[in-house]
Amino acid sequence: MTTKTLPWKSIVTISAVCLLGSGCAAFRISVKDKAPVGSQPLTAKYDQSDLLTLAKQACDELLAEFPPPGEDRPVIVEMGFQNRTKSHLDMKAMADTITTHMLNSRKVQIVDASLRDNLLKEQGYQLANCSPETRRQVGKQLGAKYMLTGALTEIETTSGRQVRVSKQQDVYYQLTVELTDLETGLVVVRKQPQRMREASKPIIGW
Repeated sequence: MTTKTLPWKSIVTISAVCLLGSGCAAFRISVKDKAPVGSQPLTAKYDQSDLLTLAKQACDELLAEFPPPGEDRPVIVEMGFQNRTKSHLDMKAMADTITTHMLNSRKVQIVDASLRDNLLKEQGYQLANCSPETRRQVGKQLGAKYMLTGALTEIETTSGRQVRVSKQQDVYYQLTVELTDLETGLVVVRKQPQRMREASKPIIGW
């Protein structure tokens, strides 16, 4: 008994039929949940894992030396983080994540500078329209003693021209955060959490 080998066209046809019979699963959109921290990075560039990791590291390092001895839950105002990278990054998200960690530590109190106009409008409305028994008393806001600021910098390097089958890219990020005494202008504490990621991709291919 002899065994016949199927021509390659028949093999391709059978494979296509099997693929169609499976509902074209290879071409359907697939969505699944992933952990924001610890997920496999897709590129060497800044992503959600860097946001969460750098923010938590910055908070932990600041609170390891702050508040100073004898100060109970000092008031801090966040006054903006600078983006010194080549990419468009949401630095407000970084600032919000850091201040959220600090607030949850119960070691400090936070005032939101961006809400001051809204607070003044509400107080003005209450003075004009609410009874003395129900309106909030003006002039009771707590003044901040310390100012939180920061900046994110980026350094990117790529492999030079040489005989290789892949291109290597290193991206370094450094987040500088500092707390400044608003009365004296002295920087009380400054920390610089950092991360560096390496990526390589084939020179020929996808």
